[in-house]
Amino acid sequence: MKKVILQRDGFFLFQDEVIPMKKYGIYFFILALSLTVLTGCSKGCKPDDIKVITIMTHDSFSISEGIIGIFEKENNVNVRFIKSGDAGAALNQAILSRENPLADIFYGVDNTFMSRALKAGIFVSYDSPLLSAVDDRFELDTEHSLLPVDYSDICLNYDKAWFKDRGIAPPESLEDLIKPEYKGLSVVENPATSSPGLGFLLATIGHFGSEHYLDYWKELRKNDVLVTDGWEDAYWGQFSAASEGVRPIVVSYASSPPAEVHFSQKPLDEAPTAAVTAPGTSFRQIEFVGILKGCKNPEIARKLIDFMLDKTFQEDIPLQMFVFPVNSKARLPEVFARHARLAEEPVKVSPEDIAQNREQWIEAWTINVLR
Repeated sequence: MKKVILQRDGFFLFQDEVIPMKKYGIYFFILALSLTVLTGCSKGCKPDDIKVITIMTHDSFSISEGIIGIFEKENNVNVRFIKSGDAGAALNQAILSRENPLADIFYGVDNTFMSRALKAGIFVSYDSPLLSAVDDRFELDTEHSLLPVDYSDICLNYDKAWFKDRGIAPPESLEDLIKPEYKGLSVVENPATSSPGLGFLLATIGHFGSEHYLDYWKELRKNDVLVTDGWEDAYWGQFSAASEGVRPIVVSYASSPPAEVHFSQKPLDEAPTAAVTAPGTSFRQIEFVGILKGCKNPEIARKLIDFMLDKTFQEDIPLQMFVFPVNSKARLPEVFARHARLAEEPVKVSPEDIAQNREQWIEAWTINVLR
C-alpha cells in the first residue's frame, strides 16, 4: 500500500498519486483509525473511566499518530475527530449545531472566517497560559475565544525547471501574470469553494484595492487563467511540477516547497518549486482553535488547547500540514526551515472588512471571471 502523504478536501494524496476517498473507503477507515488513536486506557482501567473529547475540524487536519496518544495517556481520555469538509463547511456545521454541539473543540477557523465565527457566539473564552509563547500579531481575538495554532502565506508557486528550460523569467509579482508571455500558464482556485482560492482573492484585493481588483481579474481571464474548484485539482492535477499538468504557476502556500523535498523519492538539495513572496503578493492565513459553548468536557478541553499550543504538538505541525507553528519556542524541522518561506510584506485585509464584504467580493468575482 502506498504511503499517505496528505489528506485535503476529500482526497488522499499518496506517494505517487491522488486517490478519491469515495473510491477507496478502506484507506479512509485506516487513516481515520490511525488519527483516532484510541490508546488512552492504561492497563487495569475500565472503559467507563475513560472520557471522550471530540474535535471538529476541516479535512486537511493531520497530526502524527503518537502525538495525540501522548495527550490521551497523560489525561486518561480518548480523542475523537470529526472531519467536516473544508473550513467553511465545517464552521457552518458547528454553527447549525450550536444548540447541541457535536464536539468539544473546533479547529480550523481561519482569519477569513474569524468574524463570522465570533459573531455566531459558538465559542467560550479561554486565556491559555501557553499564549505567552505566541507572538501578539497572531492573537486577532482579544477575548481569546479563538486561539491561534498555525499560519502560512497563500501565494503563487512556480515550476523552476519549466521556466529554466524555456528561458523565461519566473513571475515575481501579481502583475506578471497578465503579461503576454505568461498567457495560459496560471491555475488558481475558486474563492467560493477553496480556502487558498479565497486567500488569493484577498491578496489581489489588498494589493489592487477593492475598487480595482476586478480589473486585474478581467485581465487574468483574458490571459487564459484556469480556475479549479479546489487545491487538489489545481496542484496535483494541473501544476506541471507535481503532475502531468501543463500549468507552471499555481496558487498554493509559501510553505509548499518543503513538501516536494520531504516526499521526494530521491534526495534533493533544493526544492523543484518556489514561492513568490515579494511585497504585496501574498495573504497570511492564520488558523485558530476554540472551545465550543456547551461542550461536555470543558476541563479536558482546556488541557487539550494547552497541549495544542505547547511545543510537542507545535513541532509536529510543519511536516504534517506544512504550515508554521505559532509557538515561538517550537523548533522547525530542518527540511522545513531550509525550504519554507514567509512573505516579506503580506497584504493586509482586516477580519472585519472580510466579514463585511466577503460574499459580495466572491459574487462579483464569480460574475466577472466565471460567466
